[in-house]
Amino acid sequence: MKNIIGFWGYPRKELILEYKLKYKDAQFIDLDIDYSYPKLSLTPDNYCVIIKNILNNAYYLKDNLIAILAPVGKDKCDSAYFVSELLKKEGFNVIQSIFEDKCPDINNLKTPISDSALPLKEKIELITKNIIEQKDYSTLPKTKAEFGFWGVPPNDLEILNLFPDNTSVFGWVRAVEAGYPGDFELESYAKENLPTVFFCQSFCSKNYLAKYLAQKYHGLYIDIDSTPTNSAKAKIEAFLKLR
Repeated sequence: MKNIIGFWGYPRKELILEYKLKYKDAQFIDLDIDYSYPKLSLTPDNYCVIIKNILNNAYYLKDNLIAILAPVGKDKCDSAYFVSELLKKEGFNVIQSIFEDKCPDINNLKTPISDSALPLKEKIELITKNIIEQKDYSTLPKTKAEFGFWGVPPNDLEILNLFPDNTSVFGWVRAVEAGYPGDFELESYAKENLPTVFFCQSFCSKNYLAKYLAQKYHGLYIDIDSTPTNSAKAKIEAFLKLR
């Protein structure tokens, strides 16, 4: 692989467009995702696996990376800022961005993927893919939500197959689809009386928000590190069946 532009989170739209036009043949690769590249020993064991993915991917792809588009504000996290600074010291071409624009009206969002009838795993894959593609999915068929999934894309997306198709997406993923990844009120949004799983990666600062919202909306709070345990799967399955 050559001419790669790495990114994580949701870089500003104009920055994505700039690099699309500047490097028309470049391949965009989401550094958040676990591609099973060799693991480094740069981070503590009790550290967010998504940040570990960023480091593993960046170092593995270093010789072919043109640049890394790196959100470092509230639209991502402090750990991403630390990593971006350290990667710069190691010779990577890191372009930092902050995307903290506020949503003008939470009740009139365009989130056709989050509220569609697609399987949950496909919803989240499509939303993250659309960060770069920026296609129009307004014609997707909607579904009447019976369940909710709140949070960030899990490191192991297979856990999303536990959810029925009529599961709506909330949290950071929904905020990304709406185009406001740094809006706290939007990220905190969930529906009353909708059985919702509030998910977070272990060792992530969003765990407090996830647990707080789970208590507020009488949902299930769950955190998972790299891959889900049988216990975590059983908790989710039981919650979905009983609710």
